[in-house]
Amino acid sequence: MNKLKLRSSIEQFFIEDIGEQDITTDLIFSENTNGRIVFLAKENGVFCGEDVIKTGFELLNPQIEVELFVRDGAVIEVGQQLAAVTGRISDLLKGERVILNLVQRMSGIAALTRQAVEMLDSTHTRICDTRKTTPGLRMLEKYAVRCGGGYNHRFGLYDGVMIKDNHISFAGSIRQAVERVRESAGHMVKIEVETETKEQVIEAVEARADIIMFDNRTPAEIKELIELVPDHIITEASGGIQLSNLASYQDTGVDYISLGFLTHSYRALDISVKVILS
Repeated sequence: MNKLKLRSSIEQFFIEDIGEQDITTDLIFSENTNGRIVFLAKENGVFCGEDVIKTGFELLNPQIEVELFVRDGAVIEVGQQLAAVTGRISDLLKGERVILNLVQRMSGIAALTRQAVEMLDSTHTRICDTRKTTPGLRMLEKYAVRCGGGYNHRFGLYDGVMIKDNHISFAGSIRQAVERVRESAGHMVKIEVETETKEQVIEAVEARADIIMFDNRTPAEIKELIELVPDHIITEASGGIQLSNLASYQDTGVDYISLGFLTHSYRALDISVKVILS
């Protein structure tokens, strides 16, 4: 995870939440009063967010001490202490909500991803995410997917060519769309083509696509279509795949299954921050 981008993002989140001041905290506590808080798991899951906790509190006050009891990707249980933070009470209270919000969401994604990986239970097919992320949180959400045992699809429109149905319609054909990309793109840029029919798969193969995605195809259909794809071309399945039917794709032979729900329909993991009284 890019530490500079993380720091910049959390700064903006603090500015949004704190504004000019934390009027409640500043009126109650003096600047030299210290305290200690602990992050506590309230349900089983997968933890994600150690750098968020460390970076967030460091931004508020470099003197704050952070103790992490678990690492990203670790399975956690109800009642488990995840981290303890010691420092000025005013700084702890200013930062706890923003930091907790991020940790809960990232841990929720990591837990859902781990569930999907275990549900698929494949030694070949990898689970990956999509661009269906929360604006402003893509880096964190995609990192959480990795912590859950998944893989990342492209991060944005800038780091990979993905020719979808609308591109094909405007360009006239898969072949024309791929050829236009090949004319200008460098050799480091891979080209993925979204397909829905046997004819489109054949056209994508003949156009020398690097990756072929089977869009909204059943496991049975994918098994048939994948026979048309040479081994050197990466395959991906996407669309209409949920936890309820994920296991049925186990033996399709596809290389990747991209799941939008990992980052657009997750539930934040229940984690709380409690004060430790001496």
